Amino acid sequence: MLKATDPRCEYRTNPVGIPTGKPRFSWKIETDKKNVKQTAYSLELSQDKNFKDLVWASKKTASSNSQLVSFEGKILGSSTLFYWRVKVWSNQGEESPWCTASFETSLLTPKEWKAAFIAGEPKTAGKSSAGIAFRKEFSAAKTIKSARLYASAKGIYEAFCNGKRVGDQFLAPGFTEYKYRLLFQTYDLTKLIKKGANALGLQVGPGWYKGDMAGWLGKRNVFGKQTAIIAQLRLEYDDGSVEIVSSDKTWKTAPSPVLYSEIYHGEIYDATKEMKGWAEAGFDDKAWQPVLIESKDTSTLKPHDGLPVHEEEFFKAKAIFKTPGGDTVIDFGQNISGWVRFTAKGKAGDKIKIRHAETLDAQGNFYTANLRAAKQTIEYICKGEGIETYSPHFTFQGFRYIAIDSWPGTVSKENFEAVAIYSDMRRAGTFKCSYKKLNQFVSNVSWSMKDNFVDVPTDCPQRDERLGWTGDANIFSRAACLLMETAPFYKKWLRDLAASQRPDGKVPHVVPDVLITSNFDGHDIDAAGATAWADAAVGIPWNVYTYFADKDQLEEQYPSMKKWVDYIKGVAQGGLFNTGFHFGDWVALDAKEGSYYGATPNDLAATVYYAYSAELLSKAAAVLGKAEDAKKYAKLREEIGEAFAKEFFTPSGRIAARTQTACILALNFGLVPKAYKARTLQTLVDLLKENKNHLTTGFLGTPYVLKALEENGRSDLAYELLLKEDFPSWLYQVVKGATTIWEHWDGLKPDGTMWSPDMNSFNHYAYGAIADWVFSSVGGLDTDPAKPGFKGSIIKPNPGKEIKWAETKYVSGYGLVSVRWEIIKDKIKIDVEVPPNTTAKVVLPNAKPGSIGGVAFTKTALGTEAEIGSGAYSFSYPWPGK
Repeated sequence: MLKATDPRCEYRTNPVGIPTGKPRFSWKIETDKKNVKQTAYSLELSQDKNFKDLVWASKKTASSNSQLVSFEGKILGSSTLFYWRVKVWSNQGEESPWCTASFETSLLTPKEWKAAFIAGEPKTAGKSSAGIAFRKEFSAAKTIKSARLYASAKGIYEAFCNGKRVGDQFLAPGFTEYKYRLLFQTYDLTKLIKKGANALGLQVGPGWYKGDMAGWLGKRNVFGKQTAIIAQLRLEYDDGSVEIVSSDKTWKTAPSPVLYSEIYHGEIYDATKEMKGWAEAGFDDKAWQPVLIESKDTSTLKPHDGLPVHEEEFFKAKAIFKTPGGDTVIDFGQNISGWVRFTAKGKAGDKIKIRHAETLDAQGNFYTANLRAAKQTIEYICKGEGIETYSPHFTFQGFRYIAIDSWPGTVSKENFEAVAIYSDMRRAGTFKCSYKKLNQFVSNVSWSMKDNFVDVPTDCPQRDERLGWTGDANIFSRAACLLMETAPFYKKWLRDLAASQRPDGKVPHVVPDVLITSNFDGHDIDAAGATAWADAAVGIPWNVYTYFADKDQLEEQYPSMKKWVDYIKGVAQGGLFNTGFHFGDWVALDAKEGSYYGATPNDLAATVYYAYSAELLSKAAAVLGKAEDAKKYAKLREEIGEAFAKEFFTPSGRIAARTQTACILALNFGLVPKAYKARTLQTLVDLLKENKNHLTTGFLGTPYVLKALEENGRSDLAYELLLKEDFPSWLYQVVKGATTIWEHWDGLKPDGTMWSPDMNSFNHYAYGAIADWVFSSVGGLDTDPAKPGFKGSIIKPNPGKEIKWAETKYVSGYGLVSVRWEIIKDKIKIDVEVPPNTTAKVVLPNAKPGSIGGVAFTKTALGTEAEIGSGAYSFSYPWPGK
């Protein structure tokens, strides 16, 4: 039976508060038949769940598209609940029943705000890190039909209604370019508000807005010196009337029990200062003060357009022990980003103090030197009223271990729970194989992604940094798209990237841009425009399009993409990007002693990325129907390639820079003239051999080395590098007990000593970027670039070395696509599942053309290939090619 399932609006299920009046709709198809394609759909939209009066109907539309289908009616109004339904027809003559869902629009224009920003501290309070509480009582005169709270803050806030915390989002309103974009959230309070007296409460902490940011530079108050909140409650009564309750001068304020809270440093909470019932009607607030009107300007307020940060996973304490240094330490077994929730019983005034760390040192002591200035400390003062439970409000930590410095009574494992927080992304890809250490590596990559995808894609979640470094995000984005459904996450962040882009086109090193100008190697520079970092403006939108077919997002980012490439073109000399500051092959092992800058020349690396961004921009232009731009940037890419060959290859074909990364970049990005390919590959092989087949690459070379080797006929060497367990290698970290990816190959050295604590994160996803190769080559599964968003899949396993089987799954917008291969004695068996409304190219390794598993395979440029429709398939044949 044919069915439409998993109906979603803007990537979400029955969302409340979508940020657009032109929504897009997606659905999957379920069927018990093979080779099923959607041939038509019908969409209907109504404010009536019985669909008696339609707002819009597509009628029966001939199309196979079931992802991000655009609403074509008039722009929808704000604060309105809509029901929508879809039915589909298939190529096998079936018609599905209706599949129904809903969505509700948010406040869509700034002018609809009646509220003001209100503050509880003066504009001179720039050094204050305390929390501030706000309250307002109101009366609901009639029976409530619906209640929606729209709220935001300059700082981090929590909202309460009638004594209950509302929503399940944390660290709201999120980290954005506040001067251009301050997001607000929508909360459904219908079940919390009753007829009669009610109360709203909000509390705010400094957060990213005015707190300590870029701690190693001593920066705070980057966006302002005064926290503030804004709230607008829309009450709709049964009789259709509407009442608005807004933040204004009638609200009252008082200090909250949060005495101190900073993103990097932690929180001090005094439970003796709690005000029981402060967010309930009838509370005595005579001691509270009138609020200050901070601003009535709502022009930067935008409805939340990303993913909420949730408490996602929970860990019990694995062990409790005393270190040689005397600390009482608890190990949760996994390096996470989040917080500890604890329960305690103490007398009023008893103090609890907890510190957080990623790792122990060689002697087994609690190690915090790599946190630099970040304190990562929680202090809690008991109120003495039985069992007390606490977790922080306006901060988060990166940790696996905690040290209990003070505690009332005996410390027990049962008192503690570690809570992992991250943006609420749908899980997309999974991989497992016969090689357990490789499975652990993929788990480590996944955890480093989750720990660093907390509203923005950060470099690390623990030290005094935690910023949206564009270079890290760029090189990892393909792997990220294979691990999670990242399109809505990136949409928010890329809007901030475009907002912070310099007028000349340069892209900041970090987004949101808290550096603005910074000091690198003793020079104050504009913290923008570095190769591979700034190229995030081009690379990430293209990867999002490739993996999710989000053409609208590509269209929105296109001006930003173009500005960056045009900037380079304007400063490039003779087709070479050889000006400005660059990080280059960051933290490569071939760097000079004490330096982070790898040996690969910056002008070579920068010109490679210039060529790549020009190529992607040309492709994006073609997708968007911008034919002249497509031609223009394709020609630019050709010119850059010619300039690169002339500058970086001798007439005899020797690459000018003899480093692993130089060879890898040139090979991977198609910048080696055909006549020089064999010699360049041999140079790379020789360089690896000189280092006993180990890498010396940094952030720029590492992501592409396995692909460069495989595509040039050296899969054997790619597998050898992948599965090495001694230093430096990916599995070296696994052998050393890592549960996340390290910033440095030698973060923890073979002799047990650490890399310099001035920059040594143990939770940095950059070197995990090769997870994309693990998925596509070891696992054998990737999207077909010609049919983006897994409308078409490429199934092309490349078995190698000791791995006997591998299984890769990906939940795309169309459904589950999977491949499992296993070598059993002298045969290989490959099982494939393709979701309805999609196809797959299957390329069988070492197979002869002919009928295999009932499918006709022919010889193509890719190998022994066939195209299949939806359904389950099994292919078995002699291995290797016998």
